Amino acid sequence: MKTLSVITASMLALSASAFAQNQTSVVLVHGAFADGSSWNNVIALLQKQHTEVIAVQLPLTSLKEDVAATQRAIARAHGDVVLVGHSWGGTVISEAGNDARVKSLVYVAAFAPDSGQSTADLAGSYPAPPGSAGIVKTTEGYLYLPPNVVSKDFAPDVKASTRNTIAATQGPIRADAFGEKVAHAAWHEKPSWYVVSKNDRMINPDLERAIAKIIHANTTELGASHVSLVSQPEGVARVIEQAVDGK
Repeated sequence: MKTLSVITASMLALSASAFAQNQTSVVLVHGAFADGSSWNNVIALLQKQHTEVIAVQLPLTSLKEDVAATQRAIARAHGDVVLVGHSWGGTVISEAGNDARVKSLVYVAAFAPDSGQSTADLAGSYPAPPGSAGIVKTTEGYLYLPPNVVSKDFAPDVKASTRNTIAATQGPIRADAFGEKVAHAAWHEKPSWYVVSKNDRMINPDLERAIAKIIHANTTELGASHVSLVSQPEGVARVIEQAVDGK
């Protein structure tokens, strides 16, 4: 009986190990003027599919430090990783996605700079969106959105109480981060998905479409504001699940 128990324990351990190796985890990277809670509605939907989900909390102090925070999250995940970035988070995953554990990338109304290109370079290649005029810079060099800009430009398609929460919990981003260049864009080697927000007032929707074409992404368009992950989480979760399934 003792021998049988040892064999059974060994088989269970091997089974658990195999499960971990075959499991795909989703790592979510938020954008500027936000934090990890911006993914809450998407997280709930993904967890219903028994998917392991980790939401990164970015320091928003530099591209290098945001990439490091994302790499720590990737290291915590089990098995392969689908790396998802919203807005500025797209720049972060373009660099962090070079990790061997990352099997695919999902961009949600996000920047995806090329190798040697910065977010500012990419944003400047198309006419500025309306919301950019409302960004405020502090004396310490950080950017944030006043509540009225959150309501009008950042998240106009969510209820007022949610807009108020977004404004209160936003993470100001160091302005210099937008000028930091991606060393090597992971989307050159990794399959990508892109969710375009057709009513985006923070990133030009035509720029989003151009980015999706450049990175050869499987593209979905949603009639949403910049925060489609908040206002239309079902559509965003569906695209992430496609990436998990490799379809």
